[in-house]
Amino acid sequence: MSSDQGSPRREAAAPHDPVTVEATVAHVLFANQDSGWTVLRCRSDEGTSLTAVGSLLGTRKGDRLRLTGQWITHPKFGCQLEVSSYVHVHPTTLEGIRKYLGAGRIRGIGPTMAERLVEAFGLETIAVIEHHPERLLEVRGIGPKTLDRLQESWVGQRGVQQIMVFLSGHGVTPGVAHRVLKRYGAAALEAVRSNPYRLADEVIGVGFLTADRMALSLGLPIDSEERQEAGLLYALQQAAGDGHVFLPRDRLLDSAAALLRLEDHDLSRALERLVQREQVVIRARADAEPAVYTPALERAESSVARAVRALLAAKSDPLGSRVDQELEWFQRQSQIQLAQQQRAALASALTENLVIITGGPGTGKTTLIRGLTQILARQDRELLLAAPTGRAAKRLQEATGHPARTIHRLLEFSPVTRDFGRDRQRPLEGELVVVDEVSMLDVELAAHLLEALPPRCRLVLVGDADQLPSVGPGNVLADLIASARVPVTRLTEIFRQAADSQIVVNAHRVNRGEMPIYRDEPGLQDFYFVERDDPEAAARLAVELVTERIPRRFGLDPIDDVQLLSPMHRGELGVANLNQRLQEVLVPPGPELVLGRRRLRAGDKVMQVRNNYELEIFNGDIGRVATVDLDDRSLTATFDGRLLAFDTEDLEDLVPAFACTIHKSQGSEYPAVVVLLHHQHHIMLQRNLLYTAITRGKKLVTIIGSRRALRRAVTNATVRQRYTTLDERLS
Repeated sequence: MSSDQGSPRREAAAPHDPVTVEATVAHVLFANQDSGWTVLRCRSDEGTSLTAVGSLLGTRKGDRLRLTGQWITHPKFGCQLEVSSYVHVHPTTLEGIRKYLGAGRIRGIGPTMAERLVEAFGLETIAVIEHHPERLLEVRGIGPKTLDRLQESWVGQRGVQQIMVFLSGHGVTPGVAHRVLKRYGAAALEAVRSNPYRLADEVIGVGFLTADRMALSLGLPIDSEERQEAGLLYALQQAAGDGHVFLPRDRLLDSAAALLRLEDHDLSRALERLVQREQVVIRARADAEPAVYTPALERAESSVARAVRALLAAKSDPLGSRVDQELEWFQRQSQIQLAQQQRAALASALTENLVIITGGPGTGKTTLIRGLTQILARQDRELLLAAPTGRAAKRLQEATGHPARTIHRLLEFSPVTRDFGRDRQRPLEGELVVVDEVSMLDVELAAHLLEALPPRCRLVLVGDADQLPSVGPGNVLADLIASARVPVTRLTEIFRQAADSQIVVNAHRVNRGEMPIYRDEPGLQDFYFVERDDPEAAARLAVELVTERIPRRFGLDPIDDVQLLSPMHRGELGVANLNQRLQEVLVPPGPELVLGRRRLRAGDKVMQVRNNYELEIFNGDIGRVATVDLDDRSLTATFDGRLLAFDTEDLEDLVPAFACTIHKSQGSEYPAVVVLLHHQHHIMLQRNLLYTAITRGKKLVTIIGSRRALRRAVTNATVRQRYTTLDERLS
């Protein structure tokens, strides 16, 4: 696949600048039938050879293509054109037509027949096949049956080309277009033209905005019923992405109208049609406008409320008078003295069917879970430990010495059926289930967990109610506490060992609305604030701290042990820019997969940003790239000790993670964190965000930024409202 010597094509554009080249396919060197990734050897109109790589769906030897992309340098194969879009172009010379038709793409036409067709019709051959196929009967060797096969094959080939041209013209990447073809087959173009909005629901990678562009370009009226309904559903999906379980009816109508640029239209009738087709659910609320849900989220929230009420009403099987004895035994064998709050929490967990234990860092939550595991093991009772993420489950197991799993694994989630093996019909086998880091638990996962609890099983929920809420929809922990129906123990006492940590002290200070304290003195400390008002200076210092100063002074690995956190994705101090700067320093140059603005290579720290049930990795999980295969557009990466293979489609959900948002760091702890806090982040500066960031660090927390931004975050106790009704359903 190496380039011809003396090829002038690199002079046409600088690397990474878009270029357009017309060329004829000489050889198909590689084609992945699942992903559509293809490597072509082509010859340009100027007579030079080039290698084209990309999702070049449906291309064959002899095809004439107009390729758009950018030049890249493969470490092994040299210069290549990485194609972002392409169209088929019919040959315009007699020799080109002969080669094109003689390549075997059309059933009934080989080299000999191609020669006859060109002799008969000359430069009009393609036009005859396309528009006047009946004239082909004039050629010796073509009868009615052959003509039928030829036409069917030609229409199929043209169909693929038309779909690719149509989709690429609407901003759909070749990889996504490949998925459209796999989903609909020969009927793809008809499916798209009849209702483009179905792609947003049925094809991963096609969103509402892309479907909407297609619909409008196809002439669908801007106020069509299909567009109004799709806009309402999209507004609900967007709300769920922001953590809402529902939207108030009027807010939904206003949001959808603004999205669709239909502020002067009433979308009430469109909403009613969705209700009649059971695509949305409307629930009346006391003293408030009706709530509009997707059916899945309404089922989940009502299921959680029903299960919680059942737990609270069920007869318990307490340890009775033995509770005090068990607490004394645990204290003796652990050589600790439980505080009064801890005794009350542990006693409640041993006697109540459902209990919440909440508290900040250093208040002894893990000690209580360890106590439960030891007391129940002593009584030979079955205990199950779980957490929402793999990292949190691993920490829980290390802290207690008892097996702990993610909730998905506990419930035996099947990536094939996309369903849980444990449910009401086949419940879990345990007498007590403890879930840690429950602030991360969204309403849908909570519903599956509660449905799988067996009769007479207790549930203990442990978490920090002051952290950010779950990434997914709902605010389960906060709603259960707000309902005043579930027994809650709040741990507020910081124990002596934890009180020696400025991280713990400052986390609690911030939570009370007080500015953190930090010592400006020599010697190793665990909490620092470094003032930098200039964004570039702040970014430069952050990179230096992560890559050099912290690893050297504290003996930490810059990739595995140090995590850079920022409130936002974009901007000079956003995650995207910071990741690029850190990658340049931390990872040696080598083969890299170019995925839009992302570049992944061996050694990169990466994060999964969407649940992948086939690979059993979930939103927020962090791994390291092990190998990169440029030819197959794939890579392998290790996650929690497992080596996983990612194909082209899987890579869409894998992003660099040297830096990540504070939201994405939930449920994870790192030996050291560096937090950027600047007035550029003004819209995101909230107390629970800063509190969450500080509590991610175990040994070291360094905040870089402006004092004004720090004070804004500490004093802004406003919590973004999430639309949920779980507390209402319970109370």
